[in-house]
Amino acid sequence: MLPYQEDFLLHLQADNYSTRTVYNYERDLRVFARFLEDSKIRFSQLTKREITYYKAYLSSRDRQTAAGEGRTAGTLDARSVNRMLSALRSYLKYLIDMDFPCPLPPDAVQLTKATRKHPQVAELDALTALVEAPSRFEGNSRIGLRNRAMLETLFSTGMRISELCGLKRTDIDESGRIFITGKGRKQRFVYLTGRARHHLRAYLASRYDNAPALFVPYAGRNVSNPRRRISTNYVQERIKHYRERLGINVPTSAHSLRHGFATYLAEEGANPAALQILLGHESLDTTTRYVHASDRYAEETHRKYHPRSVVSD
Repeated sequence: MLPYQEDFLLHLQADNYSTRTVYNYERDLRVFARFLEDSKIRFSQLTKREITYYKAYLSSRDRQTAAGEGRTAGTLDARSVNRMLSALRSYLKYLIDMDFPCPLPPDAVQLTKATRKHPQVAELDALTALVEAPSRFEGNSRIGLRNRAMLETLFSTGMRISELCGLKRTDIDESGRIFITGKGRKQRFVYLTGRARHHLRAYLASRYDNAPALFVPYAGRNVSNPRRRISTNYVQERIKHYRERLGINVPTSAHSLRHGFATYLAEEGANPAALQILLGHESLDTTTRYVHASDRYAEETHRKYHPRSVVSD
């Protein structure tokens, strides 16, 4: 364990970080502690050179799991490496803020350059077919109503899948406005379309229980638990199933519905600042990177605005 690591984790809890977030910080710091142990490096002697070695360690196929399971972990992508480096930076910053001994400043831990992948967002008609798929492919009408309501809600609001599964009935008012507590306990409103409200009402009319969760399972070991709620794994599995049945070749998940929500609102002229609020992003830069203009839209924009687009002699 790193010096004052428990104090750092307690500090995160006191700042209202979620249990999952605190666990992720603890897990990532365990990886760094393992690196120091394997490399026989004392934390007090840490320099920028060791940080470079740590980056190579994270990207190496020889990296072992932090839990010490004795198996070789797969290569981490740049995003995962940067997440672990960010955890280390936050830890170092905490040491400095608390006047604890710290061998180097947080800025010495530079993030790696992430490769920008080509945006992949399914066309609007494909996403629409996906949202409507439960009504076509679910044999059980109650499951079809529930799953259609879930996908309509995701695409209508742009919320995260964890936010969807955490919804309570009381989170929605009569106008279709939903109050959400998202990442970092950040609170915001999102809004249902008229179509999403229609399908949500149809689903709720089929419910005969008093469970507070908005979306509940109809089978499984927790089906009789009044605090039961649908799982993120179930939602992802059904989306994958619908995508395969529809023959959608673009990788599509619950997160893709969030991307599609932002992309198609942007294409219709939505203000980026408004999108930032709806998506619950801390920074507008995040929203800008998040919104992926489709190739079709980029081509139409080029044709419309290029000053030499008109054919002449």
